Amino acid sequence: MHFKEAISIALDSLRAHKLRSFLTLLGVIISVCTLVAVIALVQGVNLYVATKIGRLGLNTFSLNQFSLHDMTDRQRFARAVHRNPPLRMADYNYLRHSATIPIAIAASVENNSGTLKAQGQEMDDVSVRGVTPSDLVMESFHVAQGRFIGHFDEQHRTQVAFIGPDVVKHIFPGINPLGRHILVNGSQFRVIGVASKQGNVFGNSLDQFVMMPISTFRKLNGKQASINIGFKAGGSALVQPAMDQVRMLMRARRHLAYTAKANFGLIGSSAVMDLWHSITGAIAAVMVGVSVVFLVVGGIVIMNIMLAAVTERTHEVGIRKAIGARRADILRQFLVESAVLSTTGGVLGILAAWLFTLLAGRYTPIPFSLPWTAVIMALLVSTAVGLFFGIYPAGKAARLDPIVALRSET
Repeated sequence: MHFKEAISIALDSLRAHKLRSFLTLLGVIISVCTLVAVIALVQGVNLYVATKIGRLGLNTFSLNQFSLHDMTDRQRFARAVHRNPPLRMADYNYLRHSATIPIAIAASVENNSGTLKAQGQEMDDVSVRGVTPSDLVMESFHVAQGRFIGHFDEQHRTQVAFIGPDVVKHIFPGINPLGRHILVNGSQFRVIGVASKQGNVFGNSLDQFVMMPISTFRKLNGKQASINIGFKAGGSALVQPAMDQVRMLMRARRHLAYTAKANFGLIGSSAVMDLWHSITGAIAAVMVGVSVVFLVVGGIVIMNIMLAAVTERTHEVGIRKAIGARRADILRQFLVESAVLSTTGGVLGILAAWLFTLLAGRYTPIPFSLPWTAVIMALLVSTAVGLFFGIYPAGKAARLDPIVALRSET
């Protein structure tokens, strides 16, 4: 029997029993849809994180009160709160004069629950940041209007504000904000500059912020909060040496023994990406496991249907053998039919996943990216499932005695 004829018989069987075929393929459809959607989600999120969340840049890292791993575990974070002393401006000034490898060092402190008022408009949950003038080189935006915070502003604790595009949109719609005044948590500031647009991360705007001199922030909000210190190296090859130097200087400043655990954290963009990949990898592994379970269930259903098909077509197999069909011909016929069944389920699963990612990408902030490799892999996996679970029914059909098969009821 030619492959073309076997495929034609399989497709005729699908068309003749549409509901049965759909129910047979449901497990394969669900598993392939889940597999492809998970790959599209992980791929899309990883690309999004690399381009949007990786705001530190390839050549930058930060010194924080807590390490990245401390922030991912509640109990570990609670222990770190009691163990790690906060970072102060004295630490920033010490590193600024002692660290020789970084080409730029900046300090910042942030409050994410600010309230803005101006022009009869009000805006809540605004990120209010106190920064040093050198912070501009650490950011992913540039100055779109006006100027950034300068050394004079920091030294004299001037009440000036550098704002994001969303603040302009909500507080100063259609108005040039430069030189106008805005109330930040009840204190009046003069707008001196506007940042370029950065966009959203998972639906959260990166443009809803107000920056002020860090000295002004600490004057208005107190000096208890720990600051973050950012560093920029001269190139990607110098990031690790710069981190090692800062780590050594901080351990020496805090008189930590060689074997003592660091009571501060150094976070680079590579560490953020590594942690993110480990999280998405774990999620993907769980979902792939679920997909495998559905595939096995779908394969068992396909095997059951093929066994029923062998029973229904025993007389047909006897006729084929009587007119010269070999065991290999019968085996190929039923294997091709099983593979066509599962491949059809794979195609339907891919179409369902593509439609899901299209709608989810349009109506939700979650990014999806469907690579062609995922489509090809899903087709190969679904076909392999059909071949594997079709071996036993095909072998049973091939082993039928032609005389016994001809005597069966048609």
